[in-house]
Amino acid sequence: MAKLSLAAITVAALASGASAFAPASVSSVRSTSLKMSDEASDMWDPLGLYNLESAADTFPNMFPMSQFIEEAEVKHGRMSMLAWTGVWATHQGGFGLGLHFPGFPEEPDWTKALGVFAAEQPAWFGGILFMIMIAEGESVGHAGDNFRNMSTKVPGDLGLDYLGLKAKLSPERQAHYKKSEITNGRASMIAMASLFAFESIPGSVPLMDLFGAN
Repeated sequence: MAKLSLAAITVAALASGASAFAPASVSSVRSTSLKMSDEASDMWDPLGLYNLESAADTFPNMFPMSQFIEEAEVKHGRMSMLAWTGVWATHQGGFGLGLHFPGFPEEPDWTKALGVFAAEQPAWFGGILFMIMIAEGESVGHAGDNFRNMSTKVPGDLGLDYLGLKAKLSPERQAHYKKSEITNGRASMIAMASLFAFESIPGSVPLMDLFGAN
C-alpha cells in the first residue's frame, strides 16, 4: 500500500472528527479486533474516514479504529440529547414550543441555564453528574483498548440494564432501538450546534425564528 502524502495526512486529521457522524463499513480489521456493529455497514463515509487507521500505515496507531469511533458517536449523541432536553426544561417559554418542565428553573438565556439549574436544583444536578461519571468511566475503562479495537464490550453498551429489559426484546427490536438511538443522537448533535449558531449568528437558524424563539 502506498504511503499517504503529508498533505493528505493533514487533511485527513482535520476531517477525522466528522467520522463520528458518518462511519462506514470496513472490509477487514486487524486480527485482534472485534467485528464492527451492524449499524456501521450502511453509513455514509465518502472520504473513508472510518477506515483511516487501516490505510494510514505511515503513522501507525495515530487514528482510532471502529470501536472508538462508534463509542464516541453514541456517547456524544446521548450527551446532546440530554443537553437539548435540559435547554427545553429550563428555557423560559420552551423555545416557543411550550416544553418547559414544571418546577424547574426558568432562564430566558439558555447559555446561563446550567448555572441557574445547578444553584436551584443541586440534587438533580448532582445526580446527573454522577450518571455522567459512571457513563464516562464505563465507556473508556476496564473493557479494554477500544482505540485499537481490543475492547471486550459492544460500543455504547454500559451494562446498566439491571431490570433485564434488553433480554426481553427480540434481536430485531434490539437492533431497531439501537439504530433509533444513533439516529436521534445525530439529530441532537445537529440541534445543539444549531442552538450555538442561533445564539451567535442572528437569523442563522430560520426554523427557530418560526417557533418564536429568542
